[in-house]
Amino acid sequence: MVTTALAASWFLPAVLPICLFVAWSDLRAMIIPNKAVMALVVAFGILGFLALPLTEYLWRWSHLAVMLVIGMVLNAGRVMGAGDAKFIAAAAPFVALGDLTAVAMLLAVCLVVGLALHRLAKNSPIRRLVPDWQSWTSGRRFPMGFPLAATLTLYLLLALRS
Repeated sequence: MVTTALAASWFLPAVLPICLFVAWSDLRAMIIPNKAVMALVVAFGILGFLALPLTEYLWRWSHLAVMLVIGMVLNAGRVMGAGDAKFIAAAAPFVALGDLTAVAMLLAVCLVVGLALHRLAKNSPIRRLVPDWQSWTSGRRFPMGFPLAATLTLYLLLALRS
């Protein structure tokens, strides 16, 4: 991992509650609130400045801009929701460019596991605990905030071990 354990130890305490909120909100209402996206941006703005060398900190802001443009294009093409695109953009500065392949593989695993867990829970007694979640009845739509949040969280946990 290019992201150091020190940087991950700064990021994780702020990112974890935001990611838990994003996953819960997307599962419950199929919405990633703007306040969660903004909290992630603010967290990087403050903690990134403390945890990263200045040049790397400044460079990582470009990750947000690039992923926001890509997300807007994918949203316009109806490939993903706007909340998903904004979350990806807000999470991008936390990821070192050198870790992009690892994060892509981690995302692939989180997508498959997240989809399987969601479908399993949807068709199990667990559904009775939260019968009003919109993700149960959203048809082919899937709450991507769940695997996206898991990916960012697991990435930082893995970086802690490096």
